[in-house]
Amino acid sequence: MTQESFDKYLSDFNRNGFVMLQDALTANQLAVMRDQLDRWITQSRQHKTNFGSTMDGRPRFDLEPKSHSSTNPALRRISSPIEISDDYLEITRDNKALDLVAYIFGPNIKLVNTKVNLKLSGSGTTVKYHQDFPFEPHSNDDLVTTLYFLDDVTLDNGPLEVVPGTHKEKIHSLWHDGVFTGAVSAEVEKNAQKSSIKCVGKAGTACLMHTRVLHGSLPNNTQKPRRLFIACYAAEDAIALDRNHIPSKFDGEIVRGSRTGRVRTSVFDMELPEYPKETSFFGQQSKKN
Repeated sequence: MTQESFDKYLSDFNRNGFVMLQDALTANQLAVMRDQLDRWITQSRQHKTNFGSTMDGRPRFDLEPKSHSSTNPALRRISSPIEISDDYLEITRDNKALDLVAYIFGPNIKLVNTKVNLKLSGSGTTVKYHQDFPFEPHSNDDLVTTLYFLDDVTLDNGPLEVVPGTHKEKIHSLWHDGVFTGAVSAEVEKNAQKSSIKCVGKAGTACLMHTRVLHGSLPNNTQKPRRLFIACYAAEDAIALDRNHIPSKFDGEIVRGSRTGRVRTSVFDMELPEYPKETSFFGQQSKKN
């Protein structure tokens, strides 16, 4: 990209809290990621319940409980796929979107966590509105959730919905009546939906989203899959205030620049999250009616 392009993306990101980047993945990167993901989906057909294991003992593969079957797989989350795929790890460490992250928050960038979120045909998977930052609080909020489209994302297959500018506004509570639901209140969600924007694009596109941006998504109403690889990156001097809710041996790895050993703080007020007992945040969100 040209300097002018980098500056335009930076300006848009600072204003809206997100930017869309076409061709964030090369054709080869996209092909190998999709091939591996197809194999994981095939593997999920052999299971009736969540399976695999992450560092903290929770299952790695999360199945939609009401709709998953061997004939109609509804795998909805793979936690830290970089621990079981060298291809995913290599791409996490070097891709075009990461170059832009380094320009926005750089020069020193570290990895926080990775996951794959899926909306397969007939799965019915929804994502209630929330902000990512309350799941992964740091000393400052220079964190970005980078969502790589592994399929074409359309208006009908459950696209990401973001609310521009909310990265500069309130950090909303994800606790309700003493329960960590992983979602904002019904009133906040209703108001957010009024000004949300649907993020669509061709496979290989990436959405770089500030972790304080309000977002959610509806079910996939098509016969084609909508699958995302998601990597959270942070400025190196943003220090975690709580345990990583998607633990990985690669947590904190420097992917751009170098380690400075410094900490930088920003002013905010928020509740700490509940460390999940469930396989993924989908289990936490199921607690909210």
